[in-house]
Amino acid sequence: MALRACGFIVFRRLAGLNPPPGNIEYLLLQTSYGEHHWTPPKGHVDPGEDDLTTALRETKEEAGLGAEHLKVIDGFVQELRYEVRGRPKEVLYWLAELRSPEAAVTLSDEHQDYRWAQLEEACRLAGYKDLQETLRAAQRHLEAQRD
Repeated sequence: MALRACGFIVFRRLAGLNPPPGNIEYLLLQTSYGEHHWTPPKGHVDPGEDDLTTALRETKEEAGLGAEHLKVIDGFVQELRYEVRGRPKEVLYWLAELRSPEAAVTLSDEHQDYRWAQLEEACRLAGYKDLQETLRAAQRHLEAQRD
């Protein structure tokens, strides 16, 4: 049976600085364990918990951003499949906009740093091809909504 995790690609729009897509930044958290990779907030599904509830809980636990700070964007969910230590893993990501610009990111002990980054920097930090593709898909989705 595959491990299952859920999370959010959290983004914010910078007012007045650049026209879209240059005004969109994505939140990435740097793990405090292993290779200190960068990842959006996500975590494992608890027994009896639905996927979206997991994404909300994990984002609150890992970044201090709760449902009151986020607006889930309709029509976007990405599923990544890969192996971790020989076991299959599935990760579902929804897209969520930070609707409270004053909301502060508060890290759990699972992470040592965070960064808001525009698409290309976010992809460099993300490192993994499937996560880079997910970030690019999020950007395309947001640009399509503008048109």
